[in-house]
Amino acid sequence: MSELALRRPLMNRRYTLEVRQQMAWPWQALILTGSLIMGLLISGAILVWAGVPAGELLNEFVFLTLFDAQSLRAVLFQASPLIMVGLAGCLAFRARFWNLGLEGQMIFGAIGATAITLWEIGSPAMRLPLMVIAAMVCGLLWSVAPVLLRLKLQVNEIVSTLMLNYIAINFLLHLMYGAWKDPKDAFPYSPKYESFELLPDLANGLSLSFPIAIGTALLVLWFVSISRGGLYLRFVDKSPQVARSVGVPVARTILLAVLFSGALAGLAGLMIAAGQEGRLTHSFYVGYGFSGILIAFLARNNPIAATCAALLIATLFVAGRSLQVFYQIPFAMVQLIQAVLVICVASSDFFIRHRIRRVQMGD
Repeated sequence: MSELALRRPLMNRRYTLEVRQQMAWPWQALILTGSLIMGLLISGAILVWAGVPAGELLNEFVFLTLFDAQSLRAVLFQASPLIMVGLAGCLAFRARFWNLGLEGQMIFGAIGATAITLWEIGSPAMRLPLMVIAAMVCGLLWSVAPVLLRLKLQVNEIVSTLMLNYIAINFLLHLMYGAWKDPKDAFPYSPKYESFELLPDLANGLSLSFPIAIGTALLVLWFVSISRGGLYLRFVDKSPQVARSVGVPVARTILLAVLFSGALAGLAGLMIAAGQEGRLTHSFYVGYGFSGILIAFLARNNPIAATCAALLIATLFVAGRSLQVFYQIPFAMVQLIQAVLVICVASSDFFIRHRIRRVQMGD
């Protein structure tokens, strides 16, 4: 047989890239899991290159973090506000509204709660519930402007929400270095909250913020899965034009989803101020906005998956602090790991939406 005859089958083959109509959830989960494993492997290689012994990675990230009672409480403690900002991102993204203003909404949520404490509004027994309400209302109000600009004037929400973050940050600094600065110290933070203004601890040192976060995740799951609003959101997520043509109130659905998202972000700000810091500080929000976007992206806007992703990010935070202490690894390395995970998950989306097909050409 001639060499040309041997090569003819290869010459007659062609590979084409096709868009998938749909992929079953088990296959999507498999691809996403594979991308996360790849991201974790790359992250492990980066940490080894930075000086962490390869044999200590599993010990630091699993055994010393998840199987130690104190470290596990720290993970759950850290995960609570992360779950809230992740859920906030999921709701807005489901409405095709790219809410990058989560940090600004967190800031105003914490400012609203702190105003209740400083002005001593309500009795001691009602102080914490009023702080929760104020945090959610202030976070919601800070999300009104960008969503109305989007719906009424078609202003890109990526730009408007990002710009509002800077306004919120500078307003917080104005308060922390000005009227709300603790008179007892020279540092930029408010006076300490009273004991009845803090989120209480439950059994075994578990903060009340974690059950609140889990309950909120179940509420959001019910909303997006069973309620009429969730059905409208699915229509809007697939195609706003088609949704509008079949009678779905697209503008109202987007408005309610974004307001709900802002309220959850404001509640996350309260969880940090009243659950972790015990006061309003000038930098309590740092890193949470990016983490919320990452969590929503990893979870593909699913509330239960967002809860799991938040626990993963919290584990990275807690283990990252341990690495900072024992191996002098900068916190920027933890942020680099988050970026690697985002890139890997973004790459997996290509394989979910496309496939490579082999086409046999004629002779």
